[in-house]
Amino acid sequence: MSSQDRIRQGRLDLAAALRWAARCGLNEGVCNHFSLEIDAGRYLINPQGLHWSEVCAGDILLIDGDGNVLDGRHPLEPTAFFIHSWIHRMNPHAKCILHTHMPYATALTLVEGGRLLMAGQNALRFHGRVAYDDRYEGLALDDDEGRRIASQLAGKTVMFMASHGVTVVGPSVAWAFDDLYYLERACMHQVLAVQAAAGKPLRRIDDALAARVAEQVDGERQQSDMLFASIKRMLDKDSPGWSTF
Repeated sequence: MSSQDRIRQGRLDLAAALRWAARCGLNEGVCNHFSLEIDAGRYLINPQGLHWSEVCAGDILLIDGDGNVLDGRHPLEPTAFFIHSWIHRMNPHAKCILHTHMPYATALTLVEGGRLLMAGQNALRFHGRVAYDDRYEGLALDDDEGRRIASQLAGKTVMFMASHGVTVVGPSVAWAFDDLYYLERACMHQVLAVQAAAGKPLRRIDDALAARVAEQVDGERQQSDMLFASIKRMLDKDSPGWSTF
């Protein structure tokens, strides 16, 4: 696939992910960002000021590693560059980066020592893949904070960011989005279970079984691609403008 084809496909994928994330209630105002590495030093990312539900493929920006807009009709939001550029640079496995303040996952970051518990099946898919940044240093508006945040991921694919939100990374938009969706579901189940438990402990799954389930889920990654294909089909039916350039 040529560079231009990768850019075009990436813009379509990010627009679909942003639109569907908004439908799932994973967005917050016009904040938060999804990005995709095209090649060394070039990235696609959503622009400043657009609600995710209105983003079209043609709105997605192409930027370089210094935050310069190489192609696009909108400006770039500063914190997007400082967080995403450093995660891409310091974590080669992070081809796609999805950063949100989605409600249930973010709620866990507000709890002292908050952790995703290996108690429900949706959580088990993330066994051994979760990092925690337990320091909150304010808005990421400089390179030092961007590097600090990026260093906390340390090869994992999910990072809970204290008092802030979560970041999910993956090799493609489809796989990262599938993880983002199921991460929020896992966190929702945990929050609801804690409320229902009324002080009783949650049922924990032992590490050996949790690791086996995570391996099983990883072996069925076609589900991620199938979900993303279905999202695009549904967008084609009721939001035909999403794919315009």
